[in-house]
Amino acid sequence: MISIARTARAVAVVWRGGRTNLAVYVLLAPIAGALPVLAAWLTKLVLDRVADPAGGAILQVATALAIVSVGLALVPHLTNYLRADLGRSAAVVALDRLYAATDRLTGLRRLEEPAFQNTLRLAEQAGRDGPSRCVDGLLGMVQATVLLTGFLGTLVVVSPVMAALVAAGGVPALVAELRLSRRRADMLWEIGPGERREMFYASLLTSLAAAKEIRLLRLGGLFRRRMLVELGTANAARRSHERREVRVQALLAMLGAALSGGGLVWAVTTARSGGLTVGDVAVFVAAVAGVQTSLATLIDNLAGIHQSMLLLTHYEQVVTCPPDLPEPARPRPVPPLRRGIELRDVWFRYGPEHPWVLRGVDLFIPAGQAVALVGHNGAGKSTLVKLLCRFYDPTRGAILWDGVDLRELPVHDLRARIGAVFQDYMTYDLTAEENIWLGDVDPNGPDHVRAEDAARIADAARRAGIHETIEGLPRGYRTMLSRVFELDGDPADAGVLLSGGQWQRVAIARSVLPEARDLLILDEPSAGLDAEAERDIQLRLRDHRAGRTSVLISHRLGTLRDADLIVALSGGRVVEAGRHDDLLAADGTYAALFRTQAAGYAPAEVEATTG
Repeated sequence: MISIARTARAVAVVWRGGRTNLAVYVLLAPIAGALPVLAAWLTKLVLDRVADPAGGAILQVATALAIVSVGLALVPHLTNYLRADLGRSAAVVALDRLYAATDRLTGLRRLEEPAFQNTLRLAEQAGRDGPSRCVDGLLGMVQATVLLTGFLGTLVVVSPVMAALVAAGGVPALVAELRLSRRRADMLWEIGPGERREMFYASLLTSLAAAKEIRLLRLGGLFRRRMLVELGTANAARRSHERREVRVQALLAMLGAALSGGGLVWAVTTARSGGLTVGDVAVFVAAVAGVQTSLATLIDNLAGIHQSMLLLTHYEQVVTCPPDLPEPARPRPVPPLRRGIELRDVWFRYGPEHPWVLRGVDLFIPAGQAVALVGHNGAGKSTLVKLLCRFYDPTRGAILWDGVDLRELPVHDLRARIGAVFQDYMTYDLTAEENIWLGDVDPNGPDHVRAEDAARIADAARRAGIHETIEGLPRGYRTMLSRVFELDGDPADAGVLLSGGQWQRVAIARSVLPEARDLLILDEPSAGLDAEAERDIQLRLRDHRAGRTSVLISHRLGTLRDADLIVALSGGRVVEAGRHDDLLAADGTYAALFRTQAAGYAPAEVEATTG
């Protein structure tokens, strides 16, 4: 059934989008419904007075009919404009609420759920046109009700029996349309995963990032076929539903045609016997058509509202979704890190059905020191970093910031004290200066780079070793780092593409832009670079993190040997910790990893050093 509360919330969204337009739209709805009824009665009077000149003055009635006809011509166009403009305005309000809600999901867990992704896709669809469609449906019902009341009253005057028969014909149509709207909403939910896969394959076929590999490996045909399979499945579901709609609506149309045809025969027969005038026959025909049309419109709008309500349930599930990371009831301030970060018996897994990734980790990261995490893939290094950033909370145990559980700290304030370079860093289709500026955006500041930010951005680029490269671009820091978008809509300036190593330096510049970061996380910051570039980056980062608390992750163990503490993880546990020389002497996990990696470079030297 239609939820009154949800409908009221949809109307409130449209009201926020455009109050004046909505007010005019509301005023026009009953007028649009009354005009056809008025035109039918005026037509009856004109015809009767044409047939019987003694019936009264015809010019005044004809003039009134002409005025009403002008209204009939103009009102639909004005209504269509208001409907379109309100739809655009309401979509802005609704999508703003939707994406503000997703921004409140400060963790990652919910975004990793396929069911939530399906809900989010339908919520986006509902947010774009759901509220406006509800208002359109409500006002359409107002217009149809006025039209129905007027023409049904006309039929009652002419023939109460025909009025009852035509009105009764709308009951099966109402029941059928409501059932069809629910089935359509169910169908949209069922095909949602397939449509997301279709869009995924389509994006691969047009993505610049994927183009090299797809062309080299000749994957275009495979992904195109998979896309077409998903599209075909969705189309088959839609086609099946639409065939059902056609069958039902054809039966309803036949019922309506039988009623109107029978009514016409009755009216003509009665008129020939003198029971009705020519005007009566005209207004009767118009009234039957008007009642059937208004009933169909009323039912369509009711079904449309019903379907919109069903889709808006997904929208409201996202908008009202609670934070995936609970905010503390009494948040404590996040002070500058003085003592350090402690992981106390931390266990973590991504879900009850998943294996444990971390198993009772105990670790202390002293303030002002560099702690390196090493271990095989899957040992839990990146997961530990995600917990430090509070993208997730530990399943068991606690992480303490100077003795305070991270769950007692406001998550945004905590992250304001953390800087990071992730191995899967982002490459934004923006200018060079914006790509760096994003590392220290003031949430309450302007949405563009300020003139006073230029010096800081250039300094961060110098520290990352990318300043000279950016300066040499066609527009310097204003150059678009993209071939997807052009700068300021100028087709002549389509931007440039950076190499992987250059992008890596841009990502590092983004991370070192803010100065007030207590914890610096460097997750494979130099992966993929050549030896010379890697050494340059490591030296630059060493200078930047001097005196800062930092967590380092790298599979190239030689870059971690100067860390104050090296922690080896295996199977989600800390198996050993110490400095480089001490761990080599202990001949444990770290020594085995180091020897295996170093043996490919200088076996004899490694044996002499570690033997």
